[in-house]
Amino acid sequence: MLYHIGRVSIYASLGVFFGFVGRQFFLAGGQQVFSIILGATILLILLQSILQKRKIKIPFFDQFQQKLQLFIGNYIRKKQLYAMFVLGMANGLLPCGMVYLAITGALAAGTITGGLGFMTAFGLGTIPALLVLSFFGSVIGLEARNTMKKAIPYFVAIMGVLLILRGMNLNIPYVSPMLNNGSEHAISCP
Repeated sequence: MLYHIGRVSIYASLGVFFGFVGRQFFLAGGQQVFSIILGATILLILLQSILQKRKIKIPFFDQFQQKLQLFIGNYIRKKQLYAMFVLGMANGLLPCGMVYLAITGALAAGTITGGLGFMTAFGLGTIPALLVLSFFGSVIGLEARNTMKKAIPYFVAIMGVLLILRGMNLNIPYVSPMLNNGSEHAISCP
């Protein structure tokens, strides 16, 4: 459980940070444009992974990933309880497509509490799946695992398209709600 608490605490911290960043775009009135850019970025990254060509490259990202893997390698050998918490936190920082999607959701939430809630719910929601995999992973056949792996790009694509639709202000309930552009009218009471 300490491992999962560490992982969820990192996700919650990321939620606070990215909720704050998303809030700045919301306050600046750029949430719609930001949502479209996020959706298009997700689709571009997905296309990159499908074509197996990496065009978008962030220099410090590879260095950070290597140092994080060394850090995890050192802590995996430790037998103390706190090491499990630290391992969970480090695992929460490993690159993962599903975490990137959750971070996108935290950005799109547009508030600090929305980002915190979104990422915390994401982290808590992954615990049952990870527990099932750790206890029954050998029971799940290779074919079932490959099928699950093949389904992930479809979910990523759906998330990207939904973010683009959300930013387009198409007046589709729950998908692309019509946002007012600050032209609120005062309501007079009789």
